[in-house]
Amino acid sequence: MDSILQDLTGKVLRFVEDKGVQYCDIRAEKQERKSILIENGEIEHVRSATEQGIGIRLLVNGSWGFCSFDNPRSFEEIKEAVNKTIKSVNYISKAKQNQTKLIPIKTYKEKINYPVLKNPEIDDLVKIGLECDKIILEKPRIIKSSVNPWYTINSKYFVSTEGSEILQNFTDVVIDMSATAHENGLTQSINITEGGRGGIEQIEKNDKCQISARQISEKASQLIDAKPVNEQKSTVVMNPDFVSLLTHEILGHPSEADRVLGKEMAWAGGAWWKDKLGEKIGSNHLNVFDDPTIKESLGWYYFDDEGVKTQKTTLVKNGILENHMQNRETAEIFCSHSSGNMRATDYRFVPLIRMACTYIEPGNWNVNEMIQEINDGYLISNMKIPSIDMKRYNWSISCQYAQKIEDGEITDLLRDVIVMGTAPEFFESIDACGNDFTVRPITNCGKGDPMQSMIMGNGGPSIRGKATVKSVN
Repeated sequence: MDSILQDLTGKVLRFVEDKGVQYCDIRAEKQERKSILIENGEIEHVRSATEQGIGIRLLVNGSWGFCSFDNPRSFEEIKEAVNKTIKSVNYISKAKQNQTKLIPIKTYKEKINYPVLKNPEIDDLVKIGLECDKIILEKPRIIKSSVNPWYTINSKYFVSTEGSEILQNFTDVVIDMSATAHENGLTQSINITEGGRGGIEQIEKNDKCQISARQISEKASQLIDAKPVNEQKSTVVMNPDFVSLLTHEILGHPSEADRVLGKEMAWAGGAWWKDKLGEKIGSNHLNVFDDPTIKESLGWYYFDDEGVKTQKTTLVKNGILENHMQNRETAEIFCSHSSGNMRATDYRFVPLIRMACTYIEPGNWNVNEMIQEINDGYLISNMKIPSIDMKRYNWSISCQYAQKIEDGEITDLLRDVIVMGTAPEFFESIDACGNDFTVRPITNCGKGDPMQSMIMGNGGPSIRGKATVKSVN
């Protein structure tokens, strides 16, 4: 962390305290990012970027204000903008009927360095990226390989007028890969993302990305011979990768308390279970949690952007809706506690309630046993594109491929498959959860207006339920 930025946060705190603000927190952040794009054996580009700045959030007479600064080098350039922000908020607060209140929290003074076993370097990314690209191109029918390894080195310093001083230093390493096959006028693509919070070991260990490269290449090539499927409501087994996106879209987002309250309606920002806390919304097999403490996940952090220490939060227990993800403001409204889910993309944005690592709890079922009990159904594999209504009630999510289940055995490979349902009907239909729990990296979750893109983890086991399956072509 730049010492100049840290010094500036102290000056700003003293300044706003003299101004008599109700509350203020400041985030000083620095991020270094390096990325490589490799396509069909050629390095298309190598990019590096460093960004740093300060975001200042103010509560004045029960109303919020915010301002941010790219790479500030003196207090004087901040002082004027802060004065204008305070003046504007004072004006707004006069017309506001319900003043914002924050639930009290414990303050901390901590410095946390997240573990990195091997520091990432450009040479590492090039080597791994070229190797994965070569693996993808080895399979027949593959006409395009795209491999994008990247890493960020992050430093976040949080201070508040309540006395918190928290510095978190962490590194994320990720690789995005896709394989595209084409033959006889038919094109099929499979993609995957690997990585996590830590060093280059997040994509290097156990040949994780090489194995994934081989798998997506094989499947893309095989899909040229796959069949489409006629529309049918049936029993489905969804694999953990598909479940992670389903959890994200129809369990995670509607569990964000600002969306439950109708305060964040951008990007399908409602929640169908508004006012249903304590009610049954799914089967006894459905247990859902959000947990920022899962180490090495992209959603792993110790303190959120309000200085709240993180913890595992139970959202759904045995099918009963128990809680939402809360910030300090919504926790006051719900008579709850902040769950440590308040995060911003970076210092330029106001924090929003965001998922950390939302997942469905695993069960005791072996996935083969789940399949063997099905006479006529489908195995749904790997996330693709979601389509959700404003309240996250009606949903449809396409998968990268599916397989027919007949008399307890997997048979035909199927392409261009979309899975559809309504949230309460599908949740109630879940009758088995596997023991193959997996956390998947999510790198492009959008929320807010202006939209903020966020990285996180989502996960779960294979699950079995009932949904409508059809091919889109």
